[in-house]
Amino acid sequence: MTAETKTELPQAATGSCCSPAGSCHGGAAEDTAGGVTTVYQVKGMTCGHCEGAVSEEISGIAGVTSVKAVASTGQVTVISESALDEDAVRAAVDEAGYELAGRA
Repeated sequence: MTAETKTELPQAATGSCCSPAGSCHGGAAEDTAGGVTTVYQVKGMTCGHCEGAVSEEISGIAGVTSVKAVASTGQVTVISESALDEDAVRAAVDEAGYELAGRA
């Protein structure tokens, strides 16, 4: 007979509502061990190319450490060393050819 070991992942790794994969805080910036996580709503993304364009532009903002854009929801999750100036995020999204609606 073989023994089966079940390893539970920490909640953040499973995509809980408070991880970078989602948010339950109404788009508010959340201070985490890895920095500040903010979820933005972007209008006009329809595909992977759109996700890449938005991610690339936002990644160029000083202090940004991670960006995940999801075209199907229009949400862009940004992790940064400190809170970002929303005007800088808006300019980056505009440069990519999309519209920042605000925080999700």
